[in-house]
Amino acid sequence: MELQGRETNHEKPYRELLERISRKYAEGQAQAVRSVNEAIVETNWYIGQYIVEYEQEGKVKAKYGSQLLVHLSHDLTLLHGRGFSRPNLNNMRMFYLRFPICQTLSNKLSWSHYCELIKISDDIERSFYLQQNLLENWSVSELKRQKESGLFVRLAMSKNKDEILQLSFKGQVVETPKDIVKDVYVFEFLKIPEPYTISETELETRLLDNLQTFLLELGKGFTFVGRQYRMMINNTPFRVDLVFYHRILRCFVLIDLVTIQYPKKIYTKGVKSYYRFVVNLTIKSLIA
Repeated sequence: MELQGRETNHEKPYRELLERISRKYAEGQAQAVRSVNEAIVETNWYIGQYIVEYEQEGKVKAKYGSQLLVHLSHDLTLLHGRGFSRPNLNNMRMFYLRFPICQTLSNKLSWSHYCELIKISDDIERSFYLQQNLLENWSVSELKRQKESGLFVRLAMSKNKDEILQLSFKGQVVETPKDIVKDVYVFEFLKIPEPYTISETELETRLLDNLQTFLLELGKGFTFVGRQYRMMINNTPFRVDLVFYHRILRCFVLIDLVTIQYPKKIYTKGVKSYYRFVVNLTIKSLIA
């Protein structure tokens, strides 16, 4: 599309005006979307409240019984059109039951986000995914993926009861290096068929081909620096498979990809010391 203003003698002021209007228009659109979303979430919460209160008053048994949502779906669709299917009405009902205090709802989450959250029956786990979603600004598809990959369970495996409760209240708070390490990582997005033996080179390539999803799986704060980072140890060339920088901890994170399972005895004090030596040299090289 050709912009007419390009032919003006005052091209720079005109383009600045054009950009200011465009920015304001985009901001207005985004604000309108947020306002509509907030209204939808609040409205659906109240609809759920009305349904539950009607049920609890015993009126449901008197006339409609278990067919209440069926009758509501039919009549509300006739009155207002789409949006009142039986599954959606049931989601509204569950929404109120899972989040009984309207003031605690976040305007940062869409109705689709809440539809995923209400599927979680455990209060602690649901609270964790809510807080983590707010921290990392997940899309609905990413929230669904993190649920299906068992992120909460993977993080909770190495924590005691109090630490698990903290997860549910605050999400995963990153304060120390151990906070960014999970016991298990799930890379189902690589679509590696089973049974299949993958080489380290192919694994590295697949991870970088899916870098955005890989970063989401690693967690908040990771920035990709490079692959096959070259350095020298005792005049011998050495390469680190993947190098990341963690913005919160302000440190480099080095990943050495291994596709075979070593016996436990290989993890000796000497091996750990060697890797600490490699990491120290690499960090000095990166900084330099």
